[in-house]
Amino acid sequence: MRAALDRRSFLRVSAVTATAMAAGCAHTTASGPAWAGGASAAARTGARTAPSRSDWTALGKGLAGRLIRPGDASYDAARRLYSPSFDGIRPSGVAYCAGPSDVAECLAFAKKFGVPVTSRSGGHSYAGWSTGTGLVIDVSRMNTVSAASGRAVVGAGAQLIDVYDRLAAHGVSIPAGSCPTVGVAGLTLGGGIGVVARKYGLTCDVLESLQIVTADGRVLTCDADHNPDLYWASRGGGGGNFGVAVSFTFRTHPTRQVTVFFLHWPWSLARKAIAAWQAWAPYAPDAMWSNLHLNKDPGLDLQIGGLYLGSQADCERQLEPLISKIGSRPSSRYVSQASYSHAMMLMAGCSGRTVSQCHRPGDLPGQTADGRFPRDAFSAKSHMAYRPLSAAGINALVEQTALPGRHAVLLDALGGAVARLRPDATAFPHRAAIFSVQYYAHMAGAAAWLGRAHAAMSPHFGDHAYVNYIDPSLSGWRQAYYGANATRLAKVKAAYDPGRLFRFPQAV
Repeated sequence: MRAALDRRSFLRVSAVTATAMAAGCAHTTASGPAWAGGASAAARTGARTAPSRSDWTALGKGLAGRLIRPGDASYDAARRLYSPSFDGIRPSGVAYCAGPSDVAECLAFAKKFGVPVTSRSGGHSYAGWSTGTGLVIDVSRMNTVSAASGRAVVGAGAQLIDVYDRLAAHGVSIPAGSCPTVGVAGLTLGGGIGVVARKYGLTCDVLESLQIVTADGRVLTCDADHNPDLYWASRGGGGGNFGVAVSFTFRTHPTRQVTVFFLHWPWSLARKAIAAWQAWAPYAPDAMWSNLHLNKDPGLDLQIGGLYLGSQADCERQLEPLISKIGSRPSSRYVSQASYSHAMMLMAGCSGRTVSQCHRPGDLPGQTADGRFPRDAFSAKSHMAYRPLSAAGINALVEQTALPGRHAVLLDALGGAVARLRPDATAFPHRAAIFSVQYYAHMAGAAAWLGRAHAAMSPHFGDHAYVNYIDPSLSGWRQAYYGANATRLAKVKAAYDPGRLFRFPQAV
């Protein structure tokens, strides 16, 4: 289960080597999946004649990019998502689009022939909705990253590890997640919880404009003054709902030396640690971000880790109130200053690897010849915590984690800059949440444990959930993901996709 848990930033640090040992995809932010739920959708345009082989050939010839079809040498690699759970899905075509005009061409083809269309960036959709049996529009080729004058222009296909690396050359960054192969598109469109969110906000909070290709083939620029309703919806309304995003412009922040930390306590202190962490983490200075991980892999483990935008000495001082509340010194402790770039590599589970190695192996867009980043099958559910857990809630969380199986519960601190926007300022509604909760399971029995743990904790957390941890079995998902913003999102959907070309089981 190591790769699955490390994928959510379950970073293990050796006190002897002072090296993060994570091997898999890290953190949320989820983490985010490539399109935060994808855009898998059957075109609701009435009966159509299925496209012939020559129709598909004509589509491929009309693209500046590349269309891969069943029988092509690269087809099996092209159709795979991050999770092997969806390897049984066989698209009719995967189009690696070179630009907005290719995307428009693909959408016109899908509408003409009634072909289901799906958009894909990094391919991390938890529900597998960044693939389908029809045409997959893959934006991985649109992955340029540039920075100037406090702004970054990032192609929708850029993976987070490359965003961090290329912006670092300019001495800047954006708040984002830590899973290296997640595409920036899905993370942003679903909100974007990340490791500096308490200081700089969600990824969508620093989004100044985006280019998006809508169902009618228009390439729209969306910002506060142009198509402002679509701009609002694209900041937390979930990927794949309103069109295919092709480019983003973000405000950047300068990078600096930071401090990373990983503290472990015996499992017997889990209850005290949860109580102490939830009273400290959401209310710490904005420069302090932290998470708490309860792990059963297969033994029980308790870790509090995080990143502080400041010196090691200051970080140590900020950690003392937490340690004091727990009432015991950590059984293992790693606190070390690092460059911003190295810290992002640590959080990505890429310590000891090059940026190139922190990709999936292959020769398709988004892959590298020396890529070593593994695929992984997993299942997950989420809550957004609007209030601290009671003693009964803490007991329930500890008891659920200790049940047989291989799984984890991951809590990521919010508050700070995230909380300073109104719930309706962007489509992301969970501004009052004090931390996010993810239930993450692997191997046999995963689904049963997830359902049981989620149900047991719902009375304590309520029914709020994060769309970037999209959950195909979640009931009441509109309210859970979007809260009071759901009505406005539905109006934006009706305005920009009245025929519901972009359609999947939890489409707005």
